[in-house]
Amino acid sequence: TQGATLEVQAVGTTGYAKDILRDALNADVALVETVAHTEAALHYYPDVDVICDVGGQDIKVIILKDGRVTDFKLNTQCSAGNGYFLQSTAAGFGQPIEKFADLAFSATQMPSFGYGCAVFMQTDIVDFQRQGWAPHEIMAGLANVLPKNIWLYVSQIPNLAKLGNNFVLQGGTQHNLAAVKSQVDFINSRFHDGDRKPNVFVHKHTGESGAIGAAIEAVRLYKNGMRTHFIGLDAVASIEYKTATDERTRCYFCKNKCLRTFIDIKKRDAEEDAEVVYQSKVPLDKGMSRIIIATCEKGTVEDVNAMRGIKDGLDKVKKANPNLVSYGAKEVWKSFNPPNVSDPLPTDTWNEKEIKRAQLMKERSKIRIGIPRVLNQYSTNPFFSAYFESLGIKPENLVYSDFTDEKLYKEGAKRGAIDPCFPSKVGIPHVHNLLYVHHKEKKLDYIFFPMIDCLPSFLQNTAASRSCPTVAITPEAVKAAFIKESNVFADLGVKYLNTFLNLSDKPLCAKQMYDEFKDILGLSPEENERAVREGYKAFDTYYFNLRSQAKELLAQLEREKKIGIVMLGRPYHNDPGINHEILEEFQKLGYPVFSQDSLPIDEDIVMPLFEDEIKRGEITGPFDIQDAWKNSYSENTSRKVWASKFTARHPNLVALELSSFKCGHDAPIYTVVEEIIEDSGTPYFSFKDIDENKPAGSIKIRVETIHYFLKRYTEDLRAGVAKKDELHKRLLALETSLREELGLSVPKEKSNANVIPLPTLVPLPQRAASAA
Repeated sequence: TQGATLEVQAVGTTGYAKDILRDALNADVALVETVAHTEAALHYYPDVDVICDVGGQDIKVIILKDGRVTDFKLNTQCSAGNGYFLQSTAAGFGQPIEKFADLAFSATQMPSFGYGCAVFMQTDIVDFQRQGWAPHEIMAGLANVLPKNIWLYVSQIPNLAKLGNNFVLQGGTQHNLAAVKSQVDFINSRFHDGDRKPNVFVHKHTGESGAIGAAIEAVRLYKNGMRTHFIGLDAVASIEYKTATDERTRCYFCKNKCLRTFIDIKKRDAEEDAEVVYQSKVPLDKGMSRIIIATCEKGTVEDVNAMRGIKDGLDKVKKANPNLVSYGAKEVWKSFNPPNVSDPLPTDTWNEKEIKRAQLMKERSKIRIGIPRVLNQYSTNPFFSAYFESLGIKPENLVYSDFTDEKLYKEGAKRGAIDPCFPSKVGIPHVHNLLYVHHKEKKLDYIFFPMIDCLPSFLQNTAASRSCPTVAITPEAVKAAFIKESNVFADLGVKYLNTFLNLSDKPLCAKQMYDEFKDILGLSPEENERAVREGYKAFDTYYFNLRSQAKELLAQLEREKKIGIVMLGRPYHNDPGINHEILEEFQKLGYPVFSQDSLPIDEDIVMPLFEDEIKRGEITGPFDIQDAWKNSYSENTSRKVWASKFTARHPNLVALELSSFKCGHDAPIYTVVEEIIEDSGTPYFSFKDIDENKPAGSIKIRVETIHYFLKRYTEDLRAGVAKKDELHKRLLALETSLREELGLSVPKEKSNANVIPLPTLVPLPQRAASAA
């Protein structure tokens, strides 16, 4: 209205440029787009289960549970099906995008497009024109293939019923009614659940839904006491800027040497920035401020002292919030300094057999053994290192391949690949790394890559404790890759040992190790037995130290009313190259991180978590998972189920599941793990289908999304504790008053737990109420 006064109380930004806009405008919140779209959908459709956002640049499928994002699918690599592709196609036919739907609806027939790739679809358009298809028929075909790009290419979900009942379509592309109709028809056709039908809604402000979500969050913060620092609409209108992305902007603060973008901004009436005291390759004009877009925190500055300040700050955060996934990944390869349990050297110089054995024993200190940093070595290596060291092999002569990274993988994968999953695929590159990097530096005598068939277990009443058969047999498949055309091991003078082992049966394991190494190390059965005992001692010591750290960390979380993240993943997900350093991103945001194998098994911790179920006879003890997973023959699968139960029952823990693409043992328990966690009211998030690709953009959006909901969850958790503390004080005051009136003695201050149980170590049935 003319003459009206506008008061801006809060400003929010969202989208890919949200952080830049926040810094340029002094906005109050930069909200990740997944959360913005979720907030907008929930505001108008509180019961939404699935949000399908088709925008100009990407497609997002957001899956919700109890109003919280549990998973989402994002397509940023290909433009097939998004708004820009449809608009550019219409423009190619000389039609405005506003007429797309009318033209498509006028078609009585249409060609059938393949889905997934914009380049191929563009080729199809040319082919269909040659075949005589009219523009309006081609446009109808493009509208018809849109949902296939969404649900089959991006989300890869064949039965949509498992996602929920209520679907909301939003994003600017949903203004196109032809696109909307094709999506509604597709959702109905792929919704298989008896007589139940889906409810599909088009957001009432579909093109503005993201902006509405950011505004809702800005209003929430304003109501919580935040006051805006927005520069004002007049200042926004007068902003001037220039950008630079070239060799001058390259970052040299680490070996990656990433290219950055500098955005220099000049705001009207803004205070002039302090004089730049460092030398920049891109001079900063007077009166302008610089925003740097970089791939990591250190790259957001140019001055080395400023970078060191950022690094110091990150180091402090990481120190205050330990990452036991990273800790375990490093500690498992360290020496446990076992005592030397070797036999004395034989003294019978006339016995040829003894002479030969004595010579082998003398050579032990010179033997160099290469061990790949892969698979179940991430949980069992202390056994092997202590076994070898206790027999006289020097710790420095146990040579481990490098941690998985892109360079190691690409160099080694040229020899071939193992198809099932990425953790198995890296077996060949790791052996390649030992042969062509470490062996070249200093000769290796052996490469030891055992086929571990069975693992030790603390769980009760399981069917078995087998390892994944794909994982177990990987060393044999790796061997085949290096001897197929010629025996590379023999050519390089290295012997390859892929010993078959059963670590869950100590006598059998001792026999298997003896059979493999008796003629290599000159072993006697007795010293082999002693070395095996030292191996198991080191194995137990490693897990004792790991769980002790976790126990202290849990106590800290309870004291500080904070939450920690439990990574539900297999041992090899400790490898930073397998987990893509996702856990470190959460650590930098202030969340302590637990691995599933770090969770304490002390009676004083596990009994309060599981005692109600034990009393009801549902399980026989705290390490029994029969109530959740009876098919418990795979140890790492069983441990994931048990860790899920532990996480669900502890109010200071939330779950983050990692799973590798094509994991045959994870797939059957996806639903089991989700239900265990979510039925307790515990937040659950996941990164499934991890492979060799590291989609940095998608990971960043996922981390930001999870971070937002964890912040909200922490706020609710602390509010719940504060309410209970206040109620306790009132009850105590009331009790004191009554005792004084009755002339009774007033007791000393009681523990809160004696009046109202605080939300620590709450059994499962009470969890949801306690966290509310």
